[in-house]
Amino acid sequence: MTIKKTILFFLFISIQVTAQDKKWTLKECVEYALENNISIKSSELDLQNATVNKKDAIGAFLPNINASASHSWNIGLNQNITTGLLQNQTTQFTSAGLNVGVDIYNGLRNQLQLRKSNLSIIATQYQLTKMKDDMSLNVANAFLQILFNKENLKVQKQQKEFNLTQLSRTEDLVEAGVVPRGDLLDIKATVASDYQRVIAAENALLISKLSLAQLLRLDDFKNFDIDESQIPGLSESILLETSESIAEKAKETRIELKIAQSSVELAEKDISIAKAAYQPTLSGFYSFNTRAAYSDRIVGFQPNAANPTSVIGFVDGTNQQVLQPNFSPILGGPQNLMDQFSNNKGQNFGVQLSVPIFNGFAVRNNVERSKIALDRAKINLEQQELDMERNVYTAYTDANAAKESFEAAKTTLEARTLSHNYAKERYEVGLMNVFDFNQAQTLLVNAQSEVLRTKYDYLFRIKILEFYFGIPLIEK
Repeated sequence: MTIKKTILFFLFISIQVTAQDKKWTLKECVEYALENNISIKSSELDLQNATVNKKDAIGAFLPNINASASHSWNIGLNQNITTGLLQNQTTQFTSAGLNVGVDIYNGLRNQLQLRKSNLSIIATQYQLTKMKDDMSLNVANAFLQILFNKENLKVQKQQKEFNLTQLSRTEDLVEAGVVPRGDLLDIKATVASDYQRVIAAENALLISKLSLAQLLRLDDFKNFDIDESQIPGLSESILLETSESIAEKAKETRIELKIAQSSVELAEKDISIAKAAYQPTLSGFYSFNTRAAYSDRIVGFQPNAANPTSVIGFVDGTNQQVLQPNFSPILGGPQNLMDQFSNNKGQNFGVQLSVPIFNGFAVRNNVERSKIALDRAKINLEQQELDMERNVYTAYTDANAAKESFEAAKTTLEARTLSHNYAKERYEVGLMNVFDFNQAQTLLVNAQSEVLRTKYDYLFRIKILEFYFGIPLIEK
């Protein structure tokens, strides 16, 4: 292996190790999800589409300009435009034109469409922001679930190690005849259960990593891990606010209400646009056209040798014939194309007024449908306000309940710890059997797990409440 290949090999290995050793912070997870989530990318396309619609609205103010050109061949029995006779021939024609049209007045529909397109962009931005907010909360919840499963796995492993120590001690006590052999069998069964709980905790941790990795659209979820040192801080200052003040703040800042309000404004614009169809429209037009032919043309005349004269009448009285000389046309090639285009050009311009008189109630029905849509948007806005108020009060109640559960779990853990220490002392001197000691040990582990569960549940409830109050989930 050459030196260059050796360097590249070790460089590749180091990159792989670095990628596997990377631990994601909550901020990195949220930012990565916002950049790579499919739903967010789709919403960003909606925003781009709304921007294109605005360009359409701006373009409606500009005139329509269209150029046209054609070239045709006519083959077969046709009238000769030079001689007027029918004959088999091939003729060619070229024509060109330019048409311009502009709206002078159309009931202000162009202005209304432009205002609506601006509102549509704002509404789409609100939708994108809401989707990012929802994604941030989902990522935070998945992140906290991994933290809980990590700590729960540590508790289960510590419990297993403790019971393994107890198993070794019990074996010594059985050999010494201090405790019966049945206690040894019980402690072995407990250790086996500990192994099962460790496996279950490992599986739960793996599933939680998979859930977050899927939100981030990462394939290698088995090597995915988070930075435990970047645990979000638990601040209780939000609970000093009243539920009413949080609700009022949410009504001012939350995207859901802004989306509903923008829907009302869009519906109002639709009514104005529909009513504009009642008004007359005035438009201006201008057209320019020219043409050229490729057939022969008459360039002069010469006496007809075969038929020099023709009778055109008779003299009264004498009945003498009146003759006139006959001439034959002299044909030449087609005229210069540029000269033909110049000589055959023509222009047409003017204005057109259209006054709606009766259209089968189409305009009126469109106005009525727009009014119904406005009423529906207003109802949705009222519903969103009620939902927002209910969600805030629910979040406030859940946060306080989670706090009380967390405090109660810590108190329970303190009591279970003291009880377990007391049980351990009694068991070691033979005053408690192994069954009762295992019960005390199980209660302690359950209390430890409950503290972890209530801790992260409380943390997440606080984050939701702060979210409604306008506090960002992560620092920018």
